[in-house]
Amino acid sequence: MSFEFCKIFSVKSRLTNPNFCNTMYYRKDVVYMTISLRLSDEDSLLIKKYAELKKMSVSELVRQSVMERIEDEYDLKAYDEAMAAYKNDSVTYSLDEVERELGFKDGI
Repeated sequence: MSFEFCKIFSVKSRLTNPNFCNTMYYRKDVVYMTISLRLSDEDSLLIKKYAELKKMSVSELVRQSVMERIEDEYDLKAYDEAMAAYKNDSVTYSLDEVERELGFKDGI
């Protein structure tokens, strides 16, 4: 992907959705993305103060928050799938049974 494409993508994004601004920069195999948010003064101040309280930059706070949100949603999906599998076959084993089966504990 070329730098020109990234700038064109950024302009197109702003034209199709005026509340979204996203610019990507490429350097070799590394992708850097800049995201602009439109915030009220009140929200902006709150985010800045919270980042200061946590001793991190606003950029790191936003990045970390988004990554945690993605992880939480992934974990919830895995949980839902595991619960569905459990409902289909609710056989469970105790820790002692598993240890014996795997040879970690001598059978009595």
